[in-house]
Amino acid sequence: HVQLVESGGGSMQAGESLKLSCAASGGTTSGLTIREVCMGWFRQAPDKEREAVAVLDSDGITKYSDSVKGRFIISKHNAKNTLFLQMNSLKPEDTAMYYCAADPSYGGLGDVYTYWGQGTQVTVS
Repeated sequence: HVQLVESGGGSMQAGESLKLSCAASGGTTSGLTIREVCMGWFRQAPDKEREAVAVLDSDGITKYSDSVKGRFIISKHNAKNTLFLQMNSLKPEDTAMYYCAADPSYGGLGDVYTYWGQGTQVTVS
């Protein structure tokens, strides 16, 4: 059982920066821990479908959606069991509920991850 808890959301002005955190614990039924699973950040605005923001696969390879390339950075601190999303040059269109996700094998940008957190709200004015 993988548990994910997001934090760090808030209300920001356009152009400012914000860093989200996702605390992970437990493991998959096949014995994988957060060190081996693929993890990612997704977001959903009230009038939009949930979409991928950035992912980090089990080999440490990162992928970003076109809308955040060059502005956001996904990273993981294994010793602290924490996934991060550094968000720079925020835009109003970044406003959404941000979710942390994990999957034992899929490391792409598709909305098919197995484990999800409750989300943290980011609002950009």
